[in-house]
Amino acid sequence: MPWAHQDKTAIVGVGATDYYVRGQSYPRTVYEMACEAILKACDDAGISIKDVDGFAYYSGAAQGYTGKFESSTFMEMLGMPHVSFSAALTSGGGGCVGVVGLATAALMNEDCKYCVTVMGLQQLPNARLGTVFGKMNTDPENSFLQPSGLVGPGHLMSVLARRHMHLYGTTQDAFGEVAMATRANTWNRPKAIRKKPLTKEEYDGSPMLADPLRRLDFCLETDGAVAIITTTADRAKDCRQKPAYVHAVAHGGQREWGRAFTWYGMPDPYFAHAGHSFPASRVWAQSGLSAKDMDVALLYDHFTPMVLMQLEEYGFCERGESNDYVLSGKLRYDQATGKGVDGGVPVNTHGGNLNEAYIIGMTHVVEAVEQVRGTALSQVSDCEFALATGGPASLPTSSLILRSA
Repeated sequence: MPWAHQDKTAIVGVGATDYYVRGQSYPRTVYEMACEAILKACDDAGISIKDVDGFAYYSGAAQGYTGKFESSTFMEMLGMPHVSFSAALTSGGGGCVGVVGLATAALMNEDCKYCVTVMGLQQLPNARLGTVFGKMNTDPENSFLQPSGLVGPGHLMSVLARRHMHLYGTTQDAFGEVAMATRANTWNRPKAIRKKPLTKEEYDGSPMLADPLRRLDFCLETDGAVAIITTTADRAKDCRQKPAYVHAVAHGGQREWGRAFTWYGMPDPYFAHAGHSFPASRVWAQSGLSAKDMDVALLYDHFTPMVLMQLEEYGFCERGESNDYVLSGKLRYDQATGKGVDGGVPVNTHGGNLNEAYIIGMTHVVEAVEQVRGTALSQVSDCEFALATGGPASLPTSSLILRSA
């Protein structure tokens, strides 16, 4: 049964700052960058900042995991007269696309007219994401992590990756293919941090940071800000750009996987999992679509093995078959045919968190919007449906399908 709010809202504006290597955004502030992104999104939509009356955040990563944004501060800095909605979806990077569902809920309830979602990230020496777990105060949930040396996200993901290798024979060559294939998509992107083509020799020679993950299996550490504006389909018709209709959006997760991200108490097969089976099943049910209908997939790629696991969980290939799927070139922009699982689907045509920038997933939403508008730098021909994902991270993870106008 189609989702009740299918195509009733649309993303009408996107905006982003320049992207900086971690720490190089100083002396700018994270609020300054966030305001720039919001104003650029308004300009993209052809609306005034005074038209924006709603905020939808994803709270666990509201300001790079080390702080949070306050709507009242944005109102003062931007001269916004009032807001009628301000709320946050729980989760960190897992909420980066699910938050569009939060904005849709507000719009459908007539709580606001134009809802902005913004993510800003500034990793100064005392606010580096790679050490976030190691700096936590000891509690019953993380008391296992720190003594075991699992002090950063890469350590956590390395354990899941190793289990996938053990169960299914997955190889490090497949991880390298994800890094190389998505790097090939940044050559024409002025803002991308990593643009130089990546060779197999360079990948194999990168340092091993959390076995089996090499440095180039890790996403970038960057600063910057990204904002999007969502409104109703009726209002979208009067905006500057072609609307990117919200065709389906889901967030959530299942207990068996959720306990594993920090507790490591899950059984197989969830230990070799990206936590997306539940939102994937929901977004396919909402839309009436499947992997074979997608023209492009923007898969959350903070670590390369998580792309393989998501390919399986969204049905682009069977469980345990992502190694061969990836090595056959089926996620490459210049090889994947799209509109059919057997031919593959272009993945992360913007370079992703691995190569363009890591703004906790928001660049994936921007690319999904530009693909269905037909304005992407690496444009997929006749792009009708774009899938974007949030996480794996602490639950909820999330899924979004945008449809072209």
